[in-house]
Order: sequence, then C-alpha cells, then structure tokens
Amino acid sequence: MTPITDDGQKITQLVLKVFQLNGQFLSVAEKIAAPAGLTAARWQVLGAVLREPKTVSNIAHDMGLARQSVQRLANILIDEGQAEYRDNPSHKRAKLLAITTRGQASIERLGNDQHTWANALAAAVDPADLESCLGVLSCLSDHLDSN
Repeated sequence: MTPITDDGQKITQLVLKVFQLNGQFLSVAEKIAAPAGLTAARWQVLGAVLREPKTVSNIAHDMGLARQSVQRLANILIDEGQAEYRDNPSHKRAKLLAITTRGQASIERLGNDQHTWANALAAAVDPADLESCLGVLSCLSDHLDSN
C-alpha cells in the first residue's frame, strides 16, 4: 500500500470536511428553497440555466451530477412550468433546458433569503480567508477536471 504523505492526509481531511459542508449547505438550501416551492436540487438545476439555456448533459457535467438525475429534475421542472425545452441549433436531438418566467419568479422569491444567509455567513469569515479558500477550491476543481 502506498503510504500517505502529510499533504495527502490534509487533502483527505479537506475532502471529508467538504462532504460534511455539502450536507450542511444542502440542508440550508432546502430551507431557503421551500417557501419558493422548490427543493435544493430543483433550485440547483434552475440556477444552472439562469443565464443561458443548456443541455441536460451540460448541466450534469457542470454540476458534477449524473445525467439521469438532471433529466429527472428537468422533467419535473417542466411539468411544474418552471422550465421548458427549446430547440438547440447545435444539435437536433439534445434540446436546451431554459428557465421560464415562473421559474425566474421562484428564483427571485428565494433570492432575498439566500442573500441574507450568504451575507451573515460571510460576515463570520475573514474576507482574505474566504478569498483564499475559494482560490484553493477552484484550483482543486480545475485540477480534477483536467485529469
């Protein structure tokens, strides 16, 4: 067995902490999303198409999710009138998922609560540490994407 280095151990501890943090973020997201009639997962998919429509495969790739789970959520969002499919000029079969006016209203409804929560959490962290943490997580994500 390959021995783990001190830095390898730190990465392992970081991964475990990120898993814990992900669970905590999802719990908070469920509470913020509920009054808008969304779940954290539906909010995540709608958030992926806020700026521009995307294919289900692109959303899954960007979010690190299984395509099938994004497809299931997209179908639910469409059934609820929160999203719609549009023709994709780049691909005949892979439609683009787009947010609807109703979906935009749902996102706007939860926005204030999300902003209040984010501002309060950010106030508990030194801005330089927050910037450094974002940089490290981005670097790790970029490295994992390239391998």
